[in-house]
Amino acid sequence: MDENAAKDINQFLTFTLGKEIFALDIGTVREVLELTTITKIPRTPAYMRGVINLRGHAVPVVDMRLKLGMSKGADTVDTCIIIVEIDFDGERTVMGALVDSVREVFEMAPEAIEPAPRMGAAVNAEYIRGMGRQDENFIIILDIGRIFSAEELALVRGMGQKDAAPREAAA
Repeated sequence: MDENAAKDINQFLTFTLGKEIFALDIGTVREVLELTTITKIPRTPAYMRGVINLRGHAVPVVDMRLKLGMSKGADTVDTCIIIVEIDFDGERTVMGALVDSVREVFEMAPEAIEPAPRMGAAVNAEYIRGMGRQDENFIIILDIGRIFSAEELALVRGMGQKDAAPREAAA
């Protein structure tokens, strides 16, 4: 493989939600954590599970099953939180994505990624970057930047700031 072809290979982190296999571009993934205590924040959407303490910073956690319109799943020993970074208004927003299990990192050439089908997908086609194959399995490659609207990202950023640093009361 020549040097230019090697640069075009994309790496993805695969994970499961129910029986479906999904993937995120590894460039958006900061780390993967075991399930930890999630503190619920009142008056947030159902898909917003709450916040976790990540090395002294409050990081909002989204239940990806609920966000993608799937039924709520039970937390298990395999449940993980994928810490991702999303660009929003020129700033990096850090958040957690709660998934049923994390599988592996795999590589795929751009020409091996097919467009998302327009019908029959369990997930909104706007969220899908494309479809890939690994052995006999289809993998739904998500575009994490499209899953959340500007309002949702502003809410997430506000949750992290609000809970990370107490504000002083006005005198």
